[in-house]
Order: sequence, then C-alpha cells, then structure tokens
Amino acid sequence: MLEYFLRLALLLPLLAGLIWGSLWLTRKLQTRLGALGAAGAGERLELIEARLIAPGMRLAVVRFHGRDILLGCSRHGLVRLGEAAASPASGAETEARG
Repeated sequence: MLEYFLRLALLLPLLAGLIWGSLWLTRKLQTRLGALGAAGAGERLELIEARLIAPGMRLAVVRFHGRDILLGCSRHGLVRLGEAAASPASGAETEARG
C-alpha cells in the first residue's frame, strides 16, 4: 500500500507537469505561427463590425480584397449572407475608431 502512494506521489506531479508544459508549448507555438502568418500574408482580412443576435449567433461584416462580406456566425459554422464593394467612407470610420 505504501508503494502505491509513493508511485501516486511521484506520477501525479509528473503528469501535471507534462500537461502544463504541453499547454504552454501549444500557446507559444500558436502565437509564433500566427504572427508569421499575419506578417507574411499582409492585411487582406479585416473585421469591420460584429453584432450578437442571440446566444451563439452573430452577424459580422468582414472586408476581404476590397469587398465587404456579411457573415452569419453560429455554433455550426459560417454562412455568407451578402457581399458589396467596400466603400471608402467606411474605411475612414474604421481608422478613426481604431
């Protein structure tokens, strides 16, 4: 019985350390890879506005390659609801807010 508690006392902290280390490494690699992807691709995608409609449902306007795209976002995925040419006035408002 003492042997069981000794193993438990040694393995539980080891397991907790491995879990913590893998989470830390995942977070570090995601931020590093995200920064490389954003710097290499340029700023082609921009979130203009997002509104919560209901819990788990949201409307978002995204600017992509000079087009404003209206997206419906839910727990099940994204749906493109509409698209229009980006107006220069909306870009000036976004820069003034940000």
